[in-house]
Amino acid sequence: MDRLLTNIERDHGGGLDAAILRYGGSRIGWCDLSTGINPHPYPVGTLPQDVWTALPDKAAQARLINTARQLWAVPESAGVIAASGASALIAQIPRLRPAQRVCIPGPTYNEHAAAFGTAGWSITDTAPATAQVVVHPNNPDGRLWTAPDLPLEQPGLTVIDESFCDVAPGRSLIDLTRTPGVLVLKSFGKFWGLAGLRLGFVIGDPDVLNQMTEAIGPWAVSGPAQHIGAVALADHGWARRTRERLAEDSARLDALMQIAGAKVLGGTTLFRLYDVDDAATWQDRLARHKIWTRRFPYNARWLRLGLPHALHWPRIEAALK
Repeated sequence: MDRLLTNIERDHGGGLDAAILRYGGSRIGWCDLSTGINPHPYPVGTLPQDVWTALPDKAAQARLINTARQLWAVPESAGVIAASGASALIAQIPRLRPAQRVCIPGPTYNEHAAAFGTAGWSITDTAPATAQVVVHPNNPDGRLWTAPDLPLEQPGLTVIDESFCDVAPGRSLIDLTRTPGVLVLKSFGKFWGLAGLRLGFVIGDPDVLNQMTEAIGPWAVSGPAQHIGAVALADHGWARRTRERLAEDSARLDALMQIAGAKVLGGTTLFRLYDVDDAATWQDRLARHKIWTRRFPYNARWLRLGLPHALHWPRIEAALK
């Protein structure tokens, strides 16, 4: 069934302020597991003074883009642009084509449907359609897509959201960006743990990206984000060690939740999805220990947890006993 969505509520993780109002405490005293953000962020260090005082220049932007191309092995024929977060790019994509019918298999990250709906598109979860969007790996269940899952019909538009794919770079579908009309989204904030920096990338058809560049305008990325992004994306050793730690920590969280009676449904090594008897009750129980989790309006049994900082493991273990 097609849906036309306009002005819908964006349902995301976070909302810690509301949790504090209900359960008390201060932000610094809470363990926020409602998002899928790496709890051990990339060490920023001291930044050069001029990244704060000068307008972001073309050389710094080129360095950032070139580093991204190398990390993600972007095909030579594909373009890359950076902007102030993947969400800013998601909002622009539906306006690249006349509003028709877009296929967005769900349940999934709902910002895509909100963006297409606001732009007047009819939204379905089945083919045929003139555009398609998949989240790879999917949020919240971690489903991984493959190239045969995505019939690339020309002159259609295919969006592959790889915001969480840096935990499994070998599964990236970046090679599909050789095909006209295919766009791959990358988020910096999640894997590198710096969501407040607001940095995201879109990779794909250069003609399409030129349209987006004109719409976004100049200085799409701040000077500090250009500098930090270029340094972090080039640090392959940090990325390798981080993947190893995330795998260990997600297995540890699964073990604790299963002992407490939850069933593992999937996820990534940045967030885990569980089936529980009553997600509202579980969320309330953990919130009384100042641990904030994610529920979903479309499923009363699903509970999603991000990974905790190393300091918070004892609290989680105590709350689940």
